[in-house]
Amino acid sequence: ILSARLTKACPINPRQRGFIRAAGCSENLKLLNVLIQNAKRKHREMGVVLVDIATAFDTVSHQHILMGLKQKGVE
Repeated sequence: ILSARLTKACPINPRQRGFIRAAGCSENLKLLNVLIQNAKRKHREMGVVLVDIATAFDTVSHQHILMGLKQKGVE
């Protein structure tokens, strides 16, 4: 129920795999592998950035999260 409400209020990127019902991150890893192989084959440089926000909820106050949800129309 909560996931459905949040998805309506805060649409997520279709590549998002964490905290939702999805096949997991294997699809994104396969895509990354294809991109790397393609760059190698064409002798092109490629930059990859990985962002770890594992502790994001430890550093953002609950009040701030609730305020953001309220602004998006989530009760």
